[in-house]
Amino acid sequence: MIEKRMMGDYEIIHAMHIGDREIVVGDNPNAPEDERYLCVTCQYIDIFVKPENAVSSDDYTEIIQEYGKRVAEQAERTRPLVTQAKALGIDIRILTEKDCQRIDSNDDINNRIVVIRPTALRREYQMCTNQIMLCTGGFGAYPHSRGSACYCIDLYSGKQCRQERRDIMGTLNRSQLPKWAEATLHRHEQSKKRGHER
Repeated sequence: MIEKRMMGDYEIIHAMHIGDREIVVGDNPNAPEDERYLCVTCQYIDIFVKPENAVSSDDYTEIIQEYGKRVAEQAERTRPLVTQAKALGIDIRILTEKDCQRIDSNDDINNRIVVIRPTALRREYQMCTNQIMLCTGGFGAYPHSRGSACYCIDLYSGKQCRQERRDIMGTLNRSQLPKWAEATLHRHEQSKKRGHER
């Protein structure tokens, strides 16, 4: 039996996660008049959900119109992820297992350039600019560790993030890096070097 996904007293009957927001529609047959259906935008901050702009109605078609409008708006806000990279002349094709060296549980991936599995990414993020990272630590970076967290630096954005060991498909040699990733890695190394010199 599939467990119902709930938001308070509302069963989530439609949901679309695009970029940094999820748009959901909820149904509560026992809700007060004019509040049976709910459309809300959700932002996720760590394990917490921050609901935004909740709208309710007893008219399902009205809520679905609102849902479609919000999905379209969020898709438009997310499109620059793709268009910006393309405008910079970056080849955003997805990296596969053929493009990297496989890893197994015996491998130490600390300070290695890692590649995230495309299936671990939502569709809007499935491009190489979201796959190539420098693993900087975490229990998951060590061989045969009980932990799975790998702390990484995204070599496109330069931001720090957390990945799961199981989502790392393989590693790249430095010579395999595209220019944009090499540039971010170089900046990180220079910053680290300056920090050690202080």
